[in-house]
Amino acid sequence: MTDKIKLTGDERRAQLLDWLKSSSPLTGNELAQRASVSRQVIVQDMTLLKARNEPILATSQGYVYMESDSRQGPALLERVIAVQHTPEQSEEELLLIVDHGVGVKDVIVEHPVYGQISAQIRVHTRKEVYEFISNIRSSKATFISELTQGVHLHTLTSPSEERLDEVCEALREIGFLVTD
Repeated sequence: MTDKIKLTGDERRAQLLDWLKSSSPLTGNELAQRASVSRQVIVQDMTLLKARNEPILATSQGYVYMESDSRQGPALLERVIAVQHTPEQSEEELLLIVDHGVGVKDVIVEHPVYGQISAQIRVHTRKEVYEFISNIRSSKATFISELTQGVHLHTLTSPSEERLDEVCEALREIGFLVTD
């Protein structure tokens, strides 16, 4: 049996940041295994790091370190759209969007008691959509849009206005886009 050196909390959090900066997204379970701690310790560490203004997002694919420098390429345009569909149509919606070269940043619903509820999705490819849908199904979780009879918002990201226009038209054609 090999003895691992136990890191202090600050040392472990510094190591977590290094891992996220070099290869994110990483799940809580992956980070817990690497750090030889429980997943709950990782959740607490992430909360502390976020409280220190570290740009960490919890997504359906795992934790992501969001660098804000120019190495990420050109800035993406964003557009918030309103859509409505059944939970069974979620995969169809997301695939249609990414097939137009557009990313889905988040999902937002307006809850009558809690107000605005949002969750990071961050899908840009078919593979990421399939992983997201698989995570929902395997965890037996529900889509937050089920709280509002399928009505929800998405923040879309794209390098061009034309792609955003095209995807909105495609969503309108299949009846998902909510219009006035």
